Amino acid sequence: MTWTAHAERLAAMIGAANVLTTPEQKAPYLTEWRDKFPGKTPMVLRPGTTAEVSQVLTYLYAHDIRSVPQGGNTGLVGAQIPRESGDEVVVSLSRMTRVRDVDPDGYTMSVDSGVVLQQVQEEAEKVDRLFPLSLGSQGSCRIGGNISSNAGGTAVLSYGNTRDLVLGLEVVLPTGEVWDGLRTLRKDNTGYDLKQLFIGAEGTLGVVTGAALKLFPRPRKLEAAFVGLPSAEAALKLFSLARAQAGPVLTGFELMPRIGMEFCLAHLPGARAPLSATHPWYVLMELSSGSEAFPIHDLLEAILTEALSAGHATDAAIAQSVAQVSDFWRLRHGMSEVQKKEGGSIKHDVSVPVASIPAFLNEAIAAVEALLPGCRPVPFGHLGDGNIHFNISQPVGADKEAFLARWDEVNDLVHGIVHSYRGSISAEHGIGILKRDLLTRVKSPLELELMHRIKAAFDPKGLMNPGRLLRETRS
Repeated sequence: MTWTAHAERLAAMIGAANVLTTPEQKAPYLTEWRDKFPGKTPMVLRPGTTAEVSQVLTYLYAHDIRSVPQGGNTGLVGAQIPRESGDEVVVSLSRMTRVRDVDPDGYTMSVDSGVVLQQVQEEAEKVDRLFPLSLGSQGSCRIGGNISSNAGGTAVLSYGNTRDLVLGLEVVLPTGEVWDGLRTLRKDNTGYDLKQLFIGAEGTLGVVTGAALKLFPRPRKLEAAFVGLPSAEAALKLFSLARAQAGPVLTGFELMPRIGMEFCLAHLPGARAPLSATHPWYVLMELSSGSEAFPIHDLLEAILTEALSAGHATDAAIAQSVAQVSDFWRLRHGMSEVQKKEGGSIKHDVSVPVASIPAFLNEAIAAVEALLPGCRPVPFGHLGDGNIHFNISQPVGADKEAFLARWDEVNDLVHGIVHSYRGSISAEHGIGILKRDLLTRVKSPLELELMHRIKAAFDPKGLMNPGRLLRETRS
């Protein structure tokens, strides 16, 4: 059967307007932010309900057609882009945008998987609650993609990864069967916790169509400080001090290098330096409390005073308004974006034990500078949970393509150092295609075999997002 014939049959299920076949219609679904994975597809399908997703997948399964689920298309490892072979159909969840239920008393919200993360946050705010997942792409990423990649973000320190924020899921399996696990229970010990298999599975086991999410008390008071530090070791000491004194009130602790700050000031419109002098490292520290009576400002001042006295910090500025807090966070969230303005960037999303971060940074920075003289390491990220985005910008004036051609060589070097600290090569971005072949180096044969068994149990034909996360086992 031709692709045209398939498109006609699928159009009868979800409407002709939701079967995209022209190059112009398909284009937005075939490129991703890094431009590393150009895609090709015979069609993009846009079902609008769980029933329509089920119909679509039932049809694709019956005709042995491979599919690639896609949410907001903000992924960074190629899991959501069809391959250039052109035989994979994109199943976009962008029309599934219904907020199904908000329960402020139960601190839960149930939504379609195509709801944009920022809308989830805003819906929680309307009922005086907080959904804490926060990412730089929150205005465009969708909750289904966050779930499929087990997204992290800047609030993991206090609230955990996406995995910790999900109570229940609704999933359409590759066969078209619908698993209704959309429960809002906080305790349920009735066998295997199936939802956890789909969280972080990158769309290889099924299509998430709905999610029941945890909400939290909305902070009544929030304080943020931008801190200049002499070293990464000092940043770790500041973190230990802040964690000991603030406990769960410490809700953000982000590490940034001076060069990253320089990039932001050069390329973010209207960006201003929070501190008058430059420093080798910076930390954005946030404290928040659900109580108006809690002396959160005094606590932040006390932490900074002790840190400055002990030499853990050399300067600090406390935000004087909500707008200034936003300005501080804009610098942090803009750190990935501005690197594109400086040419090629070789990126790593790694984690090591928190106590090992200074040693890892010192070793990895020296190693890449020796391998690529003149390169500009820009490591930044979530010091509080051990996740560092160890990025390297090309030397000034270097040939971009020649620099990026050494991606695998640099990966081997950096990941080898990560492995020596018993860290992870993927902390929050996932595996996708980009890191799939690295799994054999960091996972035992038994771990990989168990993953393949799970994949085969849910997707016996290997049609759902094939070749992502795991190598294909069928021809």
